[in-house]
Amino acid sequence: MPTTTGHFTFADWQERVIGPGEDANPRLAHASVRNTFCGGIEAAGTHCEYAIVYVTAKTGSFSGMELLTGSVDGSEGSFAVEERGFFDEDGTVHCTFEVVPGSGSGQLAGLTGKGHFTARHGEPAVPYRFEYETP
Repeated sequence: MPTTTGHFTFADWQERVIGPGEDANPRLAHASVRNTFCGGIEAAGTHCEYAIVYVTAKTGSFSGMELLTGSVDGSEGSFAVEERGFFDEDGTVHCTFEVVPGSGSGQLAGLTGKGHFTARHGEPAVPYRFEYETP
């Protein structure tokens, strides 16, 4: 299975509390995010939506979906990934992601794969690793 690496940056992060309140724990939030990927995955302005549960003011977990349009190691198209992760007291985010079956288009039709990243608070770029297969 080919493996590719690179990094991404947050282009925009819009978050709002859904309930029960800004200072309550646990609380539920929603975030709309746009990312830019470089390296093996090239995709500018992705579309990403997260559901977040804050267990404390600084810790919790999340799940989300992200739509990427661009290329994987030179093959062009679009695909979606499902993401799951958690964040620590120090702001470190741990995430795994997997291609949504059947979501690949263009030269990425039939794409399967999974990956992961660890984002450290304050660092401008987040390294990722992605293992994938195409038919």
